[in-house]
Amino acid sequence: MSEPLPLVDAHHHMWDLDRRPQPWLDEPGLEPIRRSHGIEDLRRAADRPLAGRRLTSTVVVQCVTSVEETADLLDLAGRDPLVGAVVGWADLTSPAIGDVLDELRAQPGGGYLRALRHLVQGESDTEWLQQPSVERGLRAVQDRDLGYDVLIRSHQFPQAIRLAQRFPDLPLVLDHAGKPPIGHASMSDWARQVRVLAGHPQVRCKVSGLITEADHRTWRIDDIRPVWDVLLTAFGPERLMFGSDWPVCVLAGGWTRWAATVEQLLDDCSPHEKQAVLCDTATAFYRLSDHENQK
Repeated sequence: MSEPLPLVDAHHHMWDLDRRPQPWLDEPGLEPIRRSHGIEDLRRAADRPLAGRRLTSTVVVQCVTSVEETADLLDLAGRDPLVGAVVGWADLTSPAIGDVLDELRAQPGGGYLRALRHLVQGESDTEWLQQPSVERGLRAVQDRDLGYDVLIRSHQFPQAIRLAQRFPDLPLVLDHAGKPPIGHASMSDWARQVRVLAGHPQVRCKVSGLITEADHRTWRIDDIRPVWDVLLTAFGPERLMFGSDWPVCVLAGGWTRWAATVEQLLDDCSPHEKQAVLCDTATAFYRLSDHENQK
């Protein structure tokens, strides 16, 4: 019997509340995920095949602005064969950012650091990504052959577009498709700006986090399909990657329902296109094969 095709989850989280608080979980409505979530929980949640594929590798993404959290995630990546890459956090505005990144990469599991992320969605400065100190930090990221995950809300696209313009050699991936206003307003402005950002060839996009932007209780695939159609046209399948956003996706149906939705969205795609979205784009961006023989 042949092995199932590989599936990469390019975006998920983990946290241990006994080890480190997650203050954002105190927000109303987050009660269903207000507990610790570990790698074995993800394995159980992701048991359903997606287009005949079984989960073979993941990218774990930071939650809080903590270098210590990033160090813990790197340690996990070094020990668990499922985790193939880490998107961590370090203070981009710090003059010592280069030293911090070097220290992280020198620790056990440090070779799994593939990108950084900052919670730009929570910054009120409309030009946060263009601050001189931030750009200096991003150059340190680029100099170390790391990528950058862009976490913005739909009204923050202008600074993401300027980032792509000013850093053509920095690999970028748009998290959660820039959080489109599903069901809340016209998506025409979001769609226009997605197309502008996609015009920069170093940018990729995660098909993730969409169901939590929709109504958590009533969303249907027809709410998600217009977003998918824009992303597919703008980026093409070779620049899109599947992500579950687990366990946050539990708020709107969970890993299984989101995987089933993505499977339906891919119905009209060729096997080659499905391979790109479900495996190859993330594998290339996060260099998941670099350490495949070291675990």
